[in-house]
This record gives sequence, C-alpha cells and structure tokens, in this order.
Amino acid sequence: MKIGNKNYQSIWLDESDPAIVKVIDQQRLPFFFEIKDLRSVDDIYGAIEDMTVRGAPSIGAAGAFGIYLATLEINSQTNIREHLLNAARYLISCRPTAVNLSWAVNYVMQKVNQDPSKKSLSETALEATIEICEKEKENCRQIGNHGLKLIETISKNKKNGPVNILTHCNAGWLASIDYGTALAPVYAAHDKGIPVHIWVDETRPRNQGAKLTAWELGQHGVPYTLIPDNAGGHLMQQKMVDIVIVGSDRTTRTGDSANKIGTYLKALAAYDNNVPFYSALPSTTIDFSISKGLEEIQVEVRDQEEVTNITGLSDGKILSVRICPDDAAAVNYGFDITPARLITGLITEKGICRATEKDIKEMFSDKFK
Repeated sequence: MKIGNKNYQSIWLDESDPAIVKVIDQQRLPFFFEIKDLRSVDDIYGAIEDMTVRGAPSIGAAGAFGIYLATLEINSQTNIREHLLNAARYLISCRPTAVNLSWAVNYVMQKVNQDPSKKSLSETALEATIEICEKEKENCRQIGNHGLKLIETISKNKKNGPVNILTHCNAGWLASIDYGTALAPVYAAHDKGIPVHIWVDETRPRNQGAKLTAWELGQHGVPYTLIPDNAGGHLMQQKMVDIVIVGSDRTTRTGDSANKIGTYLKALAAYDNNVPFYSALPSTTIDFSISKGLEEIQVEVRDQEEVTNITGLSDGKILSVRICPDDAAAVNYGFDITPARLITGLITEKGICRATEKDIKEMFSDKFK
C-alpha cells in the first residue's frame, strides 16, 4: 500500500542492515507516521506485546523475524537448540489468541531444524521468514479478489449505488503485511471503480478502527464514516448496512471465529437484520486442531488501563487520559468468539465457503488429518 507516493509493507527487513527489522509503529498512528527498528528477540516481543505490531498475519511475520534475529544472537558459547527453543516459546507466549504467531514461529523453527544444506541458520531462518511474508501477502491479495465478487453483486443489485460495508477493528494492510484481510475486498472494489462506503467502528478500548482503519482508508481515498461501536445495530435496523466484513485472529475447523472484542455483538445484530456477515482470513488463521471455539480458544486478557484510559493527541503530543474514577475496577478481554452459525461465510485465499466443518474440509482437505 502507498503512503504518499511510496509503497510500504507493515514489516520488512532493512535493505542496508540485515540485522534490523523495520515496522510501521502502529502506536503512533494516525497522528505520526514513524518507522521503528527492531534488533533483538526482546524488541520483537515488546513490539507485539504493546501493539506496535498487531493483526494476526503481521504478528506472525514479526514472530518469524524474531526467530531470525535469535539466530543472529548465537555465538560460540551458545547452546543453539536451547537458545532457539527458548526464543520460540518466549515469542509464542506474547499474544496467545492469534494462531498466526505460533504457526509462523513453528514454521521457521521447522525449517531451521530440518535444513540439510550448508546454509547458515540465519540464512535458512530468513528465507523461511520471507516466504511467510510473501505467502501472507498473496493470500490477502486473493482474499481481496474473492471478496470483490460479493461487493460487485451487491453493487449490481443496488443499480451501481454505493455499497455500505461495516467493519470492526483493523483488518487492513497494517494488520496483514499488505492488502489486508477484511479490507482487501474493499480496496479491490474501490480500485475497480465500484462505489463503496465503509462504516468504521471506533473499536474500543484501543480504538484501532478510529486510529488505524480510518487512517488506512483515508490514505487510499476510500469514503468512510467513523461510528461508535454500539451504533452498528441501529444502522442495520435502518437498512444502512449492506454487508459486514471482519477479520479473524483464530478460526476453528468448524468455523467458530475469535476476533476483536465486540465482533460477536455485530454478528448477532447482522443475523437479526438479515445482513450478510463474513469473516475474511487466510488459511494460516484457521486452527485445524480445534473444533470448539468457546472452549478451546484462549481469550487474551489485557491491561485494564486500556479500558480506564483513552489515548489521543493534545498540543502535538500523544497523551493518555483517565476516563473513570480512580478506584474503578475494569476488565479487558481482547477478543470474543463468534459462533459459526452466525457467520454467512469465510473469505479465504482459496475462495468463499460456509463456516462449517464440512465446507472448510472440502476447501482445505490437505489440512485435515
């Protein structure tokens, strides 16, 4: 995607120094566009934990780069196997809900452990990491192509009137290295000249919709309107939403989907108002080992300060302001689980399927054991 006239990914390797991983600092957006250098496993962990890097595919890429940086930390005194295993466990523990993180870390570890060539561990790890990044980018591009068909159909039925799409949190290119998941079809439709308008949930408590999705769409010239999280149901009742498209952090083999807290309520409202509700995700976000989302997906509980405080720009500085009594107790669940029965379909790199084990298995038969 472009910022100004320059193409960017959300994460990449410094061309002049292969010991530096560069990321767009999502904590500073939309007020400041800044690039941050990550030089160690601890830097990667910290960037994922504090959401400098966020979004399932981007988190996975960061974790993969973390293993690569771990290989650069090896010296003559290092117990290599123990060092890399510790790095892998450490990185995976950072954000437990998004399956892409463990998938990507384990993929690089597998390549490093199995590579019989004379390449260095660092070369092998970097090759695997770049492979992951390119795979995820292509997955997201294909998600855009498949989701585009849904938007085209709605546009034709509306006699080329604008398609009103509601989304939640940020599932754009910032979250996905490039293209996006939920926003990939939006960009594809906009670039094709199909009129679209996006209802952007603010997405409390961290406001990724207000800060990131709104910024992304604005950079790309896509019309949008920012709304409070709880306005979505009203808009659906008033026939002002044609389709809901969200991302996913972990989806089971049966179609249950974990996404940013508040997604479940949007799915309920969509179901009640006969609005199609789609989850857009690459197959790397499907956890084929589990089938019961409510029982088997670990929902991350984050710092309560994200609920008790709100961050914004004041006099050119990003400040955090408390919005409740000093002694208020708060809980901050990062995700909720949307049951498959509420999901119209899954938009994947292979196409669109119903959120059922049968249909998922037909589309990804090689992933089922």
